[in-house]
Amino acid sequence: MRLRHKPWATEELERHPHIVIQNPSQHKGKWKELFGNDHPIHVEVGTGKGQFLVGMGVLHPDINYIGIEKYDSVLLTAMERVKESEQPNVKFLNEDVGELLDFFSDEEIDRVYINFTDPWPKNRHEKRRLTYKGYLRLYEQLLKRNGEVHFKTDNQGLFEYSLESFANYGMTLHQVSLDLHRSNYKGNVMTEYEEKFSKKGMRIYRCEAQFRSRKN
Repeated sequence: MRLRHKPWATEELERHPHIVIQNPSQHKGKWKELFGNDHPIHVEVGTGKGQFLVGMGVLHPDINYIGIEKYDSVLLTAMERVKESEQPNVKFLNEDVGELLDFFSDEEIDRVYINFTDPWPKNRHEKRRLTYKGYLRLYEQLLKRNGEVHFKTDNQGLFEYSLESFANYGMTLHQVSLDLHRSNYKGNVMTEYEEKFSKKGMRIYRCEAQFRSRKN
């Protein structure tokens, strides 16, 4: 899907530093100070237009949410949603997921969400998939002990690959659904893509993958 370039996006994001955090590396290890509370921190990688994160923020005001999105033209919509809702527990970073270690300290995050990420179907692009072992290693370092990755996609091939990737990494799988909207799972918040695909009758795949306790 081609992204619509909005040349004014970067400047507009910079005008709202309380929502789109500038120089996030300065807050490494101190995100709870920025939010002004001791609530858990959940991070969505590739947050897109922010519908999921804003919805989660409304349902769970006792959790701090941070969305990572590198495309400023896309993140602009997410920022506007938070601006309109005046949600204090939702922030964004206009950054690349691969740079997470620059922005968060070890075991600073409580949960990671990956929703409808690019499947990168060609074998030569495997390392770009956000459920590739290299990214899992990154999440594990930043998540607290027994931290979880919650994953949703419409792409069966990516889902099968991800289940295998999680298992090979030694993660424990929970709530594996091959048809989320026909399951008994409660509390689902849909993304923009999820709404679009489900209206077409497409299956939505979901699972929770938990890292095992690290040995001291």
